[in-house]
Amino acid sequence: MTGAATRKATPDDIEALLRIEERCFDADRISRRSFRALIARPTAETIIAEERGAIVGYAMILFRKGTALARLYSIAVDPDAKSRGVGTLLLNAAEQAAFDHDRLLLRLEVREDNQRAIALYKRHGYRPVGRCLDYYADHSDALRFEKTLRGGAPLSTSVPYYEQTTDFTCGAACLMMALACRLPEVRLDPVLEIRLWREATTVFMQSGPGGCEPFGLAVAAREHGLKSSIIVSTDEILFLQSVRDPEKRMVMELAQTDFRRRAKAYGIGVRHRGFTMKDIRSALRRGACAIVLVSGYHMFGKKVPHWILAHGDDGRHIMIHDPWVEGDIGETVADAANVPVPYDIFDRMARFGTSSLRAAVFLELDPDKAADFSGSSSSKRVEKRTD
Repeated sequence: MTGAATRKATPDDIEALLRIEERCFDADRISRRSFRALIARPTAETIIAEERGAIVGYAMILFRKGTALARLYSIAVDPDAKSRGVGTLLLNAAEQAAFDHDRLLLRLEVREDNQRAIALYKRHGYRPVGRCLDYYADHSDALRFEKTLRGGAPLSTSVPYYEQTTDFTCGAACLMMALACRLPEVRLDPVLEIRLWREATTVFMQSGPGGCEPFGLAVAAREHGLKSSIIVSTDEILFLQSVRDPEKRMVMELAQTDFRRRAKAYGIGVRHRGFTMKDIRSALRRGACAIVLVSGYHMFGKKVPHWILAHGDDGRHIMIHDPWVEGDIGETVADAANVPVPYDIFDRMARFGTSSLRAAVFLELDPDKAADFSGSSSSKRVEKRTD
């Protein structure tokens, strides 16, 4: 048993952490700059194990803003300290840190051939939840594990996850995930992602390619085999506040007018009010899912409209798929798929702009209509790092 103790890392520990990185990893090492940034970041915590004044290991945990999810970004033990319980000590400390941050889940990725680490995680109650192909710099695969820290019951979902491939296709990615869950012929791939975006976009946003709006998403869902309905807090044309160019405004207005006319022709239900948590939870209970407009500021620090897919409810959290993975801060799919968001935080983030716009598109299988898809499947390459 180890005589080591744990504490939070400080910038003074970086040299020792770099030595451990060099001794433990041949590639995918955390740099000096990254260590400095991660130690200082409010949404990360680095814990070191110290034995007789020497640092013998560390664990780094990331906390996704606005969620009840934590991720073990990296864990390493100096080779000279192996088999003394340091790994167990650090894993326990990481779990405690996640618990203290009111996190429901702790996730991690590990090399598929790292049997020692896999055995450690399994002994501590982690369950396999996925596999990432070509994950590390040497093209080896990773296994994804997860542990429930509160409540004890695993949180699973039949809704597949898809990471958006562009900055502007979050709505299309959410719609594609909902379609794939309910229509087995649907295959998640970038071709279908762009097709759905073209069918649901407002054509222009603030600049560059357009984003999706609720009527366009509802119409596209209806045309591809799902029953859809909308709750939106205004009957005005959406997302015009920051668009100054009169031609862009005109095109957006015409596109949205078309979507609204088609929604009416299809008999898509529309309620002009702000949705409530009761609306979301009632829909999830009956087996529907909801594409919900949120402020990107709450998710990744940018004041842009963003769509996420709400697909589950555990009695305390709304479970979401967020199609955006913030790679610049080391996130992977493990930070964005099947993420628990506390009710109060979900309710706050589901508003956009100074008008606190609220919009949700509710989707469920329409037994009277099914689309014929012939999309091809594809595996998304993930290149982020965790050990």
